[in-house]
Amino acid sequence: MKIKKFYTIGIDSGTQSTKAVLMDVATGRECAIAVEKYRLYEKPDGSREQNPEDWILAVKKTINAVIKSSKITPVQVLAIGVSGQQHGFVPLDKKGVVIRRAKLWNDTSTQKQAECLMKNLGGLKRTIDAIGNSIPPGFTASKIRWLKENEPANYKKLSLILLPHNYINYWLTGRAVMEAGDASGTALFDIKKRAWSKKVIRALDDKKNISACLPEIQNSNEIIGTLNPKIAKTLGLSEKCIVSSGGGDNMMAAIGTGNVKPGVVTASLGTSGTIFAYSNEPVIDEKAGEIAAFCDSTGAWLPLLCVMNCTVSTELVRKAFGISIDKLGRLAKKIAPGAEGLQLLPYFSGERTPNIPDGKGVMYGLTALNFTPAHFCRAAMEGVAMSINYGVELLKSKNINPQQIRLTGGGAKSALWRQICADVFNTECRTLKSEETAAVGAAIQALWAYETQKNGEHNISIWTDKFVKLGRAVHLPDKKNAMLYREIYDRQQKLSTQLLPVFSRK
Repeated sequence: MKIKKFYTIGIDSGTQSTKAVLMDVATGRECAIAVEKYRLYEKPDGSREQNPEDWILAVKKTINAVIKSSKITPVQVLAIGVSGQQHGFVPLDKKGVVIRRAKLWNDTSTQKQAECLMKNLGGLKRTIDAIGNSIPPGFTASKIRWLKENEPANYKKLSLILLPHNYINYWLTGRAVMEAGDASGTALFDIKKRAWSKKVIRALDDKKNISACLPEIQNSNEIIGTLNPKIAKTLGLSEKCIVSSGGGDNMMAAIGTGNVKPGVVTASLGTSGTIFAYSNEPVIDEKAGEIAAFCDSTGAWLPLLCVMNCTVSTELVRKAFGISIDKLGRLAKKIAPGAEGLQLLPYFSGERTPNIPDGKGVMYGLTALNFTPAHFCRAAMEGVAMSINYGVELLKSKNINPQQIRLTGGGAKSALWRQICADVFNTECRTLKSEETAAVGAAIQALWAYETQKNGEHNISIWTDKFVKLGRAVHLPDKKNAMLYREIYDRQQKLSTQLLPVFSRK
């Protein structure tokens, strides 16, 4: 019997859950979606960790779910692509066994180690000269140093260093490799040379051979291999199913939003908030290192800025007042732009951009009139948009001028929040037809890798142009609101600067 339909599967392993999308390779249609949540381990010192085996269990369940719901045969799935949360540290021993829980992107307990690494490299400027980036606490290198200083017995066992999506690929195929996009968020990778940095590795530890713990770097359009036979059987898939290189969640979201050529900018309103753009060359912030000068997962570069507190802010407000997500939006809509002087600095988990690891959440401008749940709801949305706008302004300073910003993530489901973004950014904002942009990006990359292996190299835009569809919602900036928000944005920057000495007090 001739098979008429084929598919790829995109996996998005995130902070809160893992999602699987089954994509029709002829049309790009999302035929099935499955979600599985898991636990986050948090401590007062800023530690945020997860058990990598929870990710694996979630991958099993979500793949099995999309296969079962679609009633397809194993050979119909051609390829799998994996998107994962960036900067995590998955330490493995020489047998490939996880040594301890993974420290995540939003783990701020490694501030001291990050500062020590940059000092060893000769300061901020020399660090940026070495790798194109600074070393904030969230990046992987500081977590490796933390393990050395805090858990020497575990550090002694360390034989293999992987990122979250690499660990899932390792489980799928038995091969440990990385690609440049996710590797550039480790602070061990020279984004200009697209190679591991010997300088940073020496600064990290001049005795242990860290280089031997780092996997091979491969091109984004290459496959890692085919499924391990035992894993294929567990997942109900063919042993011939290939696994693409995958990438970090932002790199995959760039693919899933069509951000693979100049002129497109993406803003993600998820647990963290990010703003990123495509570039044909490295975009390096030589002065402050606040722009993450990442490689992308297509062979180019992806200048990116990340705020750690995005939907975290609205979730905290929602829980504090015991209201639903829908009610939060309804209450915020009742309040005029500017929340009558109430302003949130959303640094609940510290902050990466601007770099305030000791930051705390601040409600500024409280009065007897604006001390209401509705004002808090509005201020939370606006405060997050102001934080992301810091990134928009930095990208503009590097001659990346967005004509349109494509919004994705949980926060982008809110029409009010989308309009606030358009007014704060003073730029047209659009939605995407698909809400699962990272998983869809992974599914598209998997198809790209499969077709490259089969038919030779080609540009991934062939697939993104065909499959990535914009949503119906179009939000144009309101001139009056844009002017008001500019004043509020300037005040937020002043407040952040003036509070730095207060935040740093222990």
